[in-house]
Amino acid sequence: MTAPARVSQQRYRAVDGNELTCDIYYPPAAMMSGPAAAVILVTGYADRGARKVFGSAFKDMSAFVSWARALAAAGLVAITYENNEPADVHLVLEHVRQAAASIDIDRDHIGVWACSGHGPNALALLMEGARGVRCAALLYPYTLDSNGSTRVADAAAQFRFVTPAAGKSVDELPRDVPLCIVRAGQDQMPGLNEALDQFVAAALARNVPLTLINHAAGQHAFDLDDDSATTRDMIRRVLTFLQFHLATP
Repeated sequence: MTAPARVSQQRYRAVDGNELTCDIYYPPAAMMSGPAAAVILVTGYADRGARKVFGSAFKDMSAFVSWARALAAAGLVAITYENNEPADVHLVLEHVRQAAASIDIDRDHIGVWACSGHGPNALALLMEGARGVRCAALLYPYTLDSNGSTRVADAAAQFRFVTPAAGKSVDELPRDVPLCIVRAGQDQMPGLNEALDQFVAAALARNVPLTLINHAAGQHAFDLDDDSATTRDMIRRVLTFLQFHLATP
């Protein structure tokens, strides 16, 4: 049996006298022989809204905790965080890089994970030249509007996630940061797959390094709601992508 992840809490910012923290999930000691690669689980909402609706910050929700534990079990450090604003992910990344030596993280081997309405914030992080970020895994994500479409903007207005990459295009994605996109073929979220399909087609046309995993029968959030062999295979494939691209010498 794999040992449970060890979790350490770090303060990364103080806002109006309140500390903002991130939780660092470490792999079992036997899997760490030095500073480890890390994956930041990006959020696309302000936690004050999450607390009103769900009663907790995203980092404390079962979905984030489960993914963080899965990443740690795969030998990667997982980082979840609370925020004041979604843009605070930039401060989390900066903190991780600056504190890397003291928290046993390889500052130049960092990945990004995001799903659903968290996707646009992760894309913006990549487009703004996040140092040390080597790859990103996006699961059934909202992405970008293109060709005059407003599907993502309309969904953002309805579900209240941020779209800091609005008005940008795949041309602004870094060409040295591989993407893994997991598409849920039966996703019913409004406009999601239509925007995603346009995003993937544009990325491939520009030869962006992209791995597409299409779960033809998958529903939105299948990793949370469908405990099946196919779901477990999808999760293994995402973890393998991250392990490969974050491998350290």
